[in-house]
Formats: sequence, structure tokens, C-alpha cells
Amino acid sequence: MAELIAKTSCDGLLPITSGTVSLTELTPSAITSFMPWKGREKAASTALKKACGMALPGPNEATDTEGARAIWSGRGQCFILDADVPADLATEGAITDQSDAWAVMRLAGAGAQDVLARLVPVDLRLAAFKPGQTVRTEMQHMMASITRSGDTSFDIMVMRSFAKTAVHDLHEAMKSVAARG
Repeated sequence: MAELIAKTSCDGLLPITSGTVSLTELTPSAITSFMPWKGREKAASTALKKACGMALPGPNEATDTEGARAIWSGRGQCFILDADVPADLATEGAITDQSDAWAVMRLAGAGAQDVLARLVPVDLRLAAFKPGQTVRTEMQHMMASITRSGDTSFDIMVMRSFAKTAVHDLHEAMKSVAARG
């Protein structure tokens, strides 16, 4: 019988550095999708805060607590990363485990914003997109969730099946920015 070996989404692809920008893989202990039932958003936010220490994020926001994060992922839904989401939270909304469905990476360093400017049609300048803000957008030809995690860092989530393509596109943009000097 074959023995399966667990691999991360970007196994063998990351880390990479080009110029002042690095791309590393983040491996959340869990990624859970949470979609509050219609009309239960306030109760769901209260329940999430009680269960995981953070409120339901508003549109284009991420909320954090002691190593865990809730990221707005679209109208009426969010991703909860690195938190043990209790099953009883299902009384307030739909919960699905998405841990194996997403690749999560961090693009960091001086020039990270310039790298993303080549790939996404969103104004990610610090003045317009502050730490803790998030956006669902197209990155090249794939959908992505981009969250500013610091002044010069971004956390990027793409569907796991696009991990290799995302790393390739980001690396090409990193090399282009580095060549600019």
C-alpha cells in the first residue's frame, strides 16, 4: 500500500527572494469559512468574539487576536485562520473547513507594493490600503485575497490549485521590480 506524504501548498516552491522582496509560505493551522445566517450577523459577531476572541470583520477588513485572524472574504462571509472554531458556532452561521483548499503566502520587503502593482488592479499604496485592510481581487488571471499585514508586507491567499501559478507570477514581478533597481 502506498504511503501518502502530506505536503504544503507551496512545498518546494518557496521561499524565494529577489532584490529587497521575499515571498514565503504561511501555513495556518486551520482555515475555516464562516457565513452568518441572514439577519444573524450581530449575534454571529458576538459569538465569534466569545469563541475566538475576534469580531466578524466588516467589508475589506481583517480582525486579529493572539495569532488568529478573521479575514473578510466577500459579502456575508469570512475566513478564520489559526483558530479552533467550535462546532456550536454553527448555530449562528455555516462553517466549512477550507484548510486544504488555499495557499497562503506573505510578500514582504521594500518594493512588495510595487510587485503587486504589476499584478492586481487595486490601489495598494499605504495611504489607501492600511494594515488590517483586505480585498478580494484578480491577480493576473486568478482570484486572490490580499491583506496588508504590515507597512511593507501583504498576505496573499489563492486557491491551492493556483499555488504554482501564483508563485511564478509573483516571482516574475519580483524579478522585474528588482531589475529596476
